[in-house]
Amino acid sequence: MMTLTNKKIVLGISGGIAAYKCAELVRRLKEHGCEVKVVMTESAKHFITPLTMQAVSGEIVSDSLLDPAAEAAMGHIEFAKWADLILVAPATCNIIAKMATGIADDLLTTLLLATPAKVAVAPAMNQQMYAHAATQANLATLKERNVLIWGPGKGEQACGDVGSGRMLEPHELVALCVENQPPQILAGKTITITAGPTREPLDPVRFISNHSSGKMGYALAEAALLLGANVNLISGPVTIKAPIGANLINIESAEQLLNEALVYAPQSDAFIGCAAVADYRAGEVATQKMKKQGDELTLTLVKNPDVIAAVANIEKNRPYTVGFAAETQNVESYAKGKLVNKNLDMICANDVSQSGLGFNSDQNALTLYWQNKQLELPVSSKSTIALKVIEQLAKHL
Repeated sequence: MMTLTNKKIVLGISGGIAAYKCAELVRRLKEHGCEVKVVMTESAKHFITPLTMQAVSGEIVSDSLLDPAAEAAMGHIEFAKWADLILVAPATCNIIAKMATGIADDLLTTLLLATPAKVAVAPAMNQQMYAHAATQANLATLKERNVLIWGPGKGEQACGDVGSGRMLEPHELVALCVENQPPQILAGKTITITAGPTREPLDPVRFISNHSSGKMGYALAEAALLLGANVNLISGPVTIKAPIGANLINIESAEQLLNEALVYAPQSDAFIGCAAVADYRAGEVATQKMKKQGDELTLTLVKNPDVIAAVANIEKNRPYTVGFAAETQNVESYAKGKLVNKNLDMICANDVSQSGLGFNSDQNALTLYWQNKQLELPVSSKSTIALKVIEQLAKHL
C-alpha cells in the first residue's frame, strides 16, 4: 500500500454539509502515515464539531485567528510553515471566492495566503452554484495560481438536486494526496546525514558544545525520506523528534560521530555532514567535578577529527559527500576553500550572523557550491530549503 509517511497535511474544513465526511477523511489519512492538523471555519462547526475532529486527528483543532494563546506564537504563520499540503475540504463557493480574491478574514483564509505549501481544494456545493459563472471564474483563477482542484463529483446532492458539486469521497481524496507526492527520485538510494551538535566533556557534569538545534539536519532527513531514500540519521543531542522511517543513531562526541560515520558512509550513496561538530575537545577529561580554584581556569584543548574530510577521503565505496559551512564572515571564500581542501563534491554555505537564520531558527538561506557552479537558495523555511538541497543532490546520484 502506498503511504503518506512523514507528510504533514492541514485539513481546512469550511461550512458545507459534506463536512461530515471529514472525520473519515482524517482517519484514512492517518492510516497512510501522515500527520494531520485541522483548521475549521466558524460555519464548519455547525456541521461537525471540533471535538469530533480532535478525537480522530489526535490534535487540538484550530478555529480562531484571534486566539490570544495561539497568536502569541503567530499561530497562523506556524500552521502555514508546518504544512506540506493544505487541503480545503469541503471547499464551498464562499471560501473558493475568498481564495480567488485574497480575502483573509479568518484563520483558514489567512494561512492559505501565508503558506508556501501546495494547496488543494475539494469543491462541494449545489450544482447550480458550482455551474455559476462566478464560481467557474474563481476556480479558473485558482488553477492559474497552481492550486489543485480535486473534483467535484457528480450525483444526488443533499438538497435533492442531481449534478456536479458533490465533494469527492474520503478514499478518493486520500488517493489524490498520494498521487501528488513528490516523485520518488531517490527510491533505492541510501543517504546518511549527520545533525545537531556534539558535546565534548570536560568533567562528569560539564561539556563544550554549540547552539545547533539539529533542525536543518532533521529537515534534510525528512526531505530525503519524502523523495524515497533510505535514511541513516546520526544525531547529536537535540530536543526534536526524528522523522518516522529514519534509522536514528544517537551520539555525543565528535569521536563517536566519526566512528558511526565511517560505519554508515561506505554503505551509502550520499553522505551529508550537517552536524555542528566541535573543533576541539579537552585534552584530559576530569574524572570528578572540577571545583572553583582562583579567578582563572586554564584548559588544554586538542583538535577533534575532521569527520566530513574523513568521509570524503574514503578509498573504497566512497559516497557522494556534501558538507556544510556555517560562517559569520567571508562566507563564499571559506566555503569554496572547504570544498577543495576537504575533497567534497558539494558544500552548503550559510551566514549564521544574519538574525533569524541558521542555528535554532526555523528559517535558513543557503548557497550551494560545486567545483564549477553555484546555486542560491533564498530565505525560506528549513523544510523548503532541505527539499531543494535534496533535489539537487539527487541529480548527482
